[in-house]
Amino acid sequence: MNFRYTFTLEMVQDLMDIEAARQTVRLTVLPPQLAEELRRQARVRSTHYTTRIEGNRLTLAEAEEAVLEGRRFPGRERDVREVQNTYRALQQVETWAERQTPVTEDLIRRLHALIERGPCAKATPYRDGQNVIREASTGALVYLPPESADVPGLMRDLVAWISRAEGEVLPTPVVAGLAHYQFVTIHPFYDGNGRTARALATLLLYRRGYDLGRFTSLEEIYAQDLDAYYGALQTHPHHNTYEGRAEADLTGWLVYFLRSMAAIFRRVAVEVQAQAAEPRAPEPSALRQLDRRARIVLGLFTHQETLTNNDVAAALGLSPRAARDLTAGWVAESWLEIADPARKSRRYRLSAEYRRFVSALSAE
Repeated sequence: MNFRYTFTLEMVQDLMDIEAARQTVRLTVLPPQLAEELRRQARVRSTHYTTRIEGNRLTLAEAEEAVLEGRRFPGRERDVREVQNTYRALQQVETWAERQTPVTEDLIRRLHALIERGPCAKATPYRDGQNVIREASTGALVYLPPESADVPGLMRDLVAWISRAEGEVLPTPVVAGLAHYQFVTIHPFYDGNGRTARALATLLLYRRGYDLGRFTSLEEIYAQDLDAYYGALQTHPHHNTYEGRAEADLTGWLVYFLRSMAAIFRRVAVEVQAQAAEPRAPEPSALRQLDRRARIVLGLFTHQETLTNNDVAAALGLSPRAARDLTAGWVAESWLEIADPARKSRRYRLSAEYRRFVSALSAE
């Protein structure tokens, strides 16, 4: 698999800006709970904007309520499921990145299943027929992807290329941008290709340390100007993949991708520095002992006074039984208390020390 592109001066400058922002964030120390809250906010924004690109009707505030509080919106059940599945999928992306899980075809098919059907779904098979991308308002043909018989071979080639590229000197943002482009070009599934392509790019960035503390939402900048996003992906005038798209010059797409990434990275670096400069209430000493999952749940208490096991399960992408085991352990560690002992709808609240800390954090 050979991609055609040329490194331009703009691309080189954007790569330099990305590295500078990484260094700024790496050297800036934030209180752990604040850092976890910023990660939660970024994950919610990524969830909202990547689904909004595909037509999801929930607002950012509604998406946050759906994924963190399990709120339902009558008449928009599909939109709610979509953001809930996407949020859990992005949590899984973070886990795979932390574990350095290799990018394989099976992982990509599992990622798609998480996004489209939720945590209990089996890995999605590749499409066995043709799908067509049309302009929503006019029905005009926009893109005709490869025939289904060619999809398995193209996906094998893409995964093999990612493996080789990660071991070479090619900058990671370029690898992520090219993988994003090639995935949507192949369009290996009937639906959910855009969301999966963006999640795959995020995974590739996170695996190689380009997570910027996981405070970023690249999808946000795409959604702000969809014409620019889709225009950059249109690298060839012909709608048929066999009529020149495979040999298209991808410089324009990479210019767009790196420009967008650099803009988000610069913005986050400035925000992190500003947050670090603000005076903060001292953290309880025990707070530093909480692991990542406990910090995510602690962050939920900035929006509500009590939680159920179902709330914890939704926030962490766990089964209700696993959530019950976690909350029982946290009660034993004395940072959670049982607010309502009802067996089926048991609710938890923070202990007094943690309530004081979260109240101070919410007031800032």
